[in-house]
Amino acid sequence: MHVDLTLLMINAAAVGTIHTLVGPDHYLPFIVLSRTRKWSLPKTAWITLACGLGHVGSSVVIGLIGYALGASLKHLSIIEAFRGEVAAWILIAFGLVYAAWGLHRARRTGPDGHTHSHGGFMHSADHVHDPKTGETINLTPWILFIVFAFGPCEPLIPLFIYPAATSGWAAAFAVAAVFAIATLVVMVSVVLASAFGLERIPLRTWGRYSHALAGASIALTGGAIQVFGH
Repeated sequence: MHVDLTLLMINAAAVGTIHTLVGPDHYLPFIVLSRTRKWSLPKTAWITLACGLGHVGSSVVIGLIGYALGASLKHLSIIEAFRGEVAAWILIAFGLVYAAWGLHRARRTGPDGHTHSHGGFMHSADHVHDPKTGETINLTPWILFIVFAFGPCEPLIPLFIYPAATSGWAAAFAVAAVFAIATLVVMVSVVLASAFGLERIPLRTWGRYSHALAGASIALTGGAIQVFGH
């Protein structure tokens, strides 16, 4: 059966756009962390892009391996559903830990807005030091990448498998590429637009509990995924 590749690519772009817009987990964590951690817009864009690539790329790899091994679409969907469960729970755990760290930090922050304690949990919760150079390695972007690498793109597997089965691998990768581009463009655009807008709001408006609120919003996002689906 001949597949209208152009129609498939248009459909992939539409699905990628809608799937990203209706899923706040695609952009909310980056928005709140960009503001509370004072990331620059270029850094925010690069972190969002890297996590988005992990998000889409993992589903492409699973679809490619599964189809090559003869796995059915039903089996691949089960795998993707399991990955979604894992990703949601990681997001919830990360949000709760970050919120706890934020509360601890708020209690240690004086009225002048400066932190007066530098030891223990508060000092090491969000980073480690390179044992060779002593340089600080921020764990937050890496945790986000792991979450998004586990997080599946459920619509991508059918979009990838169908043209692979009917029109060949070139068509499958073309459709997947269009889906990925649409997803990444929407993710980065929403995150940067929101981050730019929030830069206009003084951080002190958020109060000492900005990190705790950011963590809580991330945990709630993971909870929403569990309740309403991925």
